[in-house]
Amino acid sequence: MPARKTILIYRNELLPISETFIKEQILALTKWRAVLIGQRKLTQLALEDLDVRILNPRNWKSRLAWKIDRFFGTVPRFVKRALKMEQPSLIHAHFGPDALDAWPIARTLNIPMLVTLHGYDINTYREWWETGRGGPKMLSYPRRLLELSAQPRVGFIAVSEAIRRRAIEYGIPAEKVVVHYIGVDVNAYAPGRTPITQRPPNVVFVGRLVEKKGCQYLVEAMASVQMAIPAARLIVIGDGPLRPHLERLAQTLGTRVEFRGAQAADYVKRELHGARLLSLPSVTAENGDAEGFGLVLLEAQASGVPVVTSARGGAVEGIRDGVTGYAFPERNVGELGARIITLLNDDNILERMAERGPKFVAEEFNLSYRARLLEELYDAHAARQH
Repeated sequence: MPARKTILIYRNELLPISETFIKEQILALTKWRAVLIGQRKLTQLALEDLDVRILNPRNWKSRLAWKIDRFFGTVPRFVKRALKMEQPSLIHAHFGPDALDAWPIARTLNIPMLVTLHGYDINTYREWWETGRGGPKMLSYPRRLLELSAQPRVGFIAVSEAIRRRAIEYGIPAEKVVVHYIGVDVNAYAPGRTPITQRPPNVVFVGRLVEKKGCQYLVEAMASVQMAIPAARLIVIGDGPLRPHLERLAQTLGTRVEFRGAQAADYVKRELHGARLLSLPSVTAENGDAEGFGLVLLEAQASGVPVVTSARGGAVEGIRDGVTGYAFPERNVGELGARIITLLNDDNILERMAERGPKFVAEEFNLSYRARLLEELYDAHAARQH
């Protein structure tokens, strides 16, 4: 059996708790050996089962050399030596801004690079970056991303068709962008023991409490849901800058909400096993940022939990509307509430959707299947010499 090729997986910070999908994608690889590299190691996700390299040096001389090299678009010799020892054939960067930092590494090692675009990195309006609202360091981000897309050995992966369309609108050549869904581990996300019709009327939201996740519309919708179904509960799993606003909104409307904060994957699984449905009411934010897909939609359906969503990409590509859940227009609180009431009141529809969800995910989004397709992309892109 031939030796596995090595791919460098790049992310500036390793890894936020919301990016378990990157870790799971790495673990699902079988043909390629992955080395996870980045500037800083966080304490949010356990990475002991991954091969990890932290590039940020510890002593001040090395840090100064690193800053100077990065300014000129190169990398320090000690970084080049360390990574060259891995004998990589390809680098895969997640998120557009990280790709700009990864490209000097790819160029120094003379290897091709793939970039996965996830959402904010391509949906956010160019003028928002270019007027400095993303911070002074990101003023030139749109221009630099398009310059990167002109490099012959750089290709792009979009996490949904919606993201691919947006990337092309942004100016990235169409022939350079392919769609690859991340997928979920259908063995890790499986239906719970309690039949869905025997569960209390719990509605679960999972996501960061930021504008694009649209949690406020769910809080508003649940006010009318709870008037019709007094026992209905809303459980919000996640944290973020909008939490104080959402807590005040719930108090003003009289919506009963349990804010659970950010939680690990096992906690989310337990809550899904006790829920009747999951809602992801994502919207397009003021700056253009929007959901790339919404992986939690797949996790819920794989767990036998119907979904109600307006997530761009996810509402079209990530569910079967009327079969495994319901799609609704962004910010349409009335329709969101009506769909939730239907699923909480109609056991026949609820049971049918709960049964079809796991089959849909297993057929289309099984992580092992998606990993094989990803490795085929790696094989093809690594072969590019110019």
